[in-house]
Amino acid sequence: MRKHLAVYLLIASLSSISLFKGFHASAQQTSAPTTITQAGLKEKVTVRRDERGIPYIEAANESDLYFAQGYITASDRLWQMDLLRRTARGELAEIFGRSVLEEDKKHRLFGFAQLAEASLQQLSAPERAALEAYARGVNAYIDSRDAKTLPPEFQILQYRPRAWTPADSLSGGKLFSEVLSTSWQTDLMRAALADLPAEKREMLLTETSPLDALVVGKDTPEKKARLPLGDPLFKTSKVESVALLHAVSEMSETLQRSLARVGLYMEDRAVSNNWVVAGTRTVSGKPMLANDPHLPPSVPSIWHMVHLSAPGLRVAGVTAPGLPGVLLGHNEQLAWGATNLGPDVQDLYLEKFDKANPKKYQTPSGWREAEVRREEIKVRKSFTEAATDSEFIEVTVTRHGPIFFERDGARYALKWTALDPAATEFDAFYQLNHARNWKDFQNAFKSYGGATQNFIYADRDGHIGYYGAGRIPLRKSGDGSVPYDGSTDAGEWTGYIPFEQLPHVYDPPEGYIVTANQRIAGRSYPYFLTHEWAAPYRARRITELLRAKPKLTPDDFQAIQGDTYSIPAMTFARAVVRSRQEETDAKWVETLKLLGEWDGKTDADSRGAIMAVLMRDRFRQRIVAAALGEERAKDYRWSNVNSFIDRIINEQPREWLPKEFGSYPLLFMACERDAREMLTKKLGADESKWTWGNYQQITFAHPLARAPLIGLQFAVAPFPQQGSISSVNVGAAVSMRFIATPDDWDMSRHGIALGESGDPTSKHYTDQLADWRAASPRAFPFTKAAVEKAATVSLLLVPGT
Repeated sequence: MRKHLAVYLLIASLSSISLFKGFHASAQQTSAPTTITQAGLKEKVTVRRDERGIPYIEAANESDLYFAQGYITASDRLWQMDLLRRTARGELAEIFGRSVLEEDKKHRLFGFAQLAEASLQQLSAPERAALEAYARGVNAYIDSRDAKTLPPEFQILQYRPRAWTPADSLSGGKLFSEVLSTSWQTDLMRAALADLPAEKREMLLTETSPLDALVVGKDTPEKKARLPLGDPLFKTSKVESVALLHAVSEMSETLQRSLARVGLYMEDRAVSNNWVVAGTRTVSGKPMLANDPHLPPSVPSIWHMVHLSAPGLRVAGVTAPGLPGVLLGHNEQLAWGATNLGPDVQDLYLEKFDKANPKKYQTPSGWREAEVRREEIKVRKSFTEAATDSEFIEVTVTRHGPIFFERDGARYALKWTALDPAATEFDAFYQLNHARNWKDFQNAFKSYGGATQNFIYADRDGHIGYYGAGRIPLRKSGDGSVPYDGSTDAGEWTGYIPFEQLPHVYDPPEGYIVTANQRIAGRSYPYFLTHEWAAPYRARRITELLRAKPKLTPDDFQAIQGDTYSIPAMTFARAVVRSRQEETDAKWVETLKLLGEWDGKTDADSRGAIMAVLMRDRFRQRIVAAALGEERAKDYRWSNVNSFIDRIINEQPREWLPKEFGSYPLLFMACERDAREMLTKKLGADESKWTWGNYQQITFAHPLARAPLIGLQFAVAPFPQQGSISSVNVGAAVSMRFIATPDDWDMSRHGIALGESGDPTSKHYTDQLADWRAASPRAFPFTKAAVEKAATVSLLLVPGT
């Protein structure tokens, strides 16, 4: 970020606030609608806006509908759309300069630009037509802007967006696949832990928890199967493994910067919640569904709310700017939501290249010539002008995929489901928008090639369901947990789990389904999904709250979405209080009293929450550092690490106690001293200020917000966080909240984190923030009568030349 700050300082010195006075005045809602004559339209399109600025687009046909959606989305989020496609295509250096060149180089390895073009050819004619109409609408908006009426970011950076293409829309889907299915780092981390005793390694790579909330299958007696780490190819010394892990972390951080800038990076492949209950468990007698995807806070929000209506189609929800249709929401018959399932769909292959001819690599049938793709990256010379230099890189592609990671002569190729042109994302959602029942819902996902998701379902006829949809590879041998020898066929993919055998359930007898990135399949499930699941705390808490009432209402769902109870922090607090010894240290006694009286909620004003969370975090760090050494521990990452820590807390095994402590109570006391030191350093000596919200602040970051003076217009002031990463309400990472009520769609509730507009002068820039902070999404009108009552006509698009 220091490099970016320097970039913004340069920008600031060359720009003036006067550049964007009056920006988008035409986009502000007025009493009289604006009429625009637009070539390419077949019939009139009516666009209404409600009090939140949400567009309700009504057209006489789908071509005009998607044209208008492209036009309207661009009017709200054009620079964000451009930034997303540049991130995917590795074209950031063209506008930001050399400081982001390494990010572009890494993204060019994926070849998302070429993939998007190839994937476009896989779509049906109606799907391509929707993308083309959307692109025409975006371009119509771009053509209507001049240098003074483009969004302020374009003016600050002194460039004009190029025309939008259908492939640009598809490239955004690849970014979602990247953030939701990246696991190659874990393969190398496992390999770097090969020197550890098997029992210690298995504890550090814990897969299960007594709190697991399964969706399909049962936990049959476990068959002991060591992770395949014994291959001599991957035996490393402790010193070598530390260096390997550092190199992996450096590359990961480069890619993460790109994703974080656009609000798409989330550690451990993102976290989200969804659940659905049958009518037998609701006051209305009809199903209800809830979803809150978790992605980092960004300006503007990664989601754009929209209501679309044309003959044969009426759908509402959110989409990502740049993608036509609705990704998460409902139509007239059914609602759906999604969380990340997170199977292992990336494998690494250590390729053996010919020293005499570096373009040749070894295969079982002999040497083969690698494909070499030459990529030109434009790099901005300075911020006084938009002129660029060109840098060229060569991407080497083997039969497994691009050479993605290199170190000390070792070259690893990446095989990933997302790199297959046939692995399309858009077609599934296009069909889902038109689905009428469970059969249509299933059919929509048969060709889905995006990041595998836990899709939940509820319909007006009273049915609920779940499908874990996506491409999950079957391997010739092993499970891809560590890199394969690329010169053999041992790690070849032999196909994918058949669609009919993917995890799914329909109208379960329990009357509810909950997914929150936890382990969803029991050991009886016949196929390998992954070794690495998220800890089950959120899923367990949601399940407990659903079971607590015999009949549920939308208000109950909203209360669950706002719940801040932290199971792991409370587990730790209770263990500390139980370990009470005769101790005269007044501060320690105060802490024991504080933790003993704490209610387990990570509310902004809670003092117990911050002490419990910080103490547990230091406990984890000390346990892992003792097991791996300080250096290697810095790069250890495992999404289910807290299930391992729970076991240490509850069992307190002597062999895991750091050698400098004679007992776990003494370790607890050291962690308490660590926590006090951290709190004092950040918040000062006044302990009344030591609250969760004061320590944990939420910051919505716009890429240009740090630029002096000019950046102030984009800034959103930080504020205290409510909730934590282990509570249902995860706080900062909640990107939107959705509650669907099929008995009355007009009572469904939906909201995003900030607002519909990316224009900092618009009243819809942050007008949803108060609702978001209160975890109280508003009703989202759906029927024609409700829409006409809630929204006024703001724009008429009429055919013309």
